[in-house]
Amino acid sequence: MSGRAAAVQSGDQLCKIVVAIGLDLGLQAREQFKLGRRIWGAERRIDVILTNPTDRKRLGVECKYQGTTGSAEEKVPAIVQDIAAWPIPGLVVFGGEGFSTHMRSFLLSTGKAIHVDDLEAWLRLFFGLELQGS
Repeated sequence: MSGRAAAVQSGDQLCKIVVAIGLDLGLQAREQFKLGRRIWGAERRIDVILTNPTDRKRLGVECKYQGTTGSAEEKVPAIVQDIAAWPIPGLVVFGGEGFSTHMRSFLLSTGKAIHVDDLEAWLRLFFGLELQGS
């Protein structure tokens, strides 16, 4: 599964990679799940929901891609806060070369975000699946 992130070119493609990793691990995946409204009335959607069919444990995944530097990353801290309102655990998966070093550090420091390159191992731990490698 390694090497997938190198090909990420868009947010939609990042979601597809998250789904593919989940399916490869035997998880069920659902995209763009509507989950009520945000405080200002905007519709809330979870990009990907992964479910372990054995015990029905679920994880919501918000996929964030930034290909070039810019202000899009300024929205990311609010997204980390927004997942706290979900009725299931949540994670931000990020990819792309456009995130600043500071934003990457912030994301990783929250414990609620991971780079797509590290997603498979994270999912194996979260869902209690067989661990690979050493």
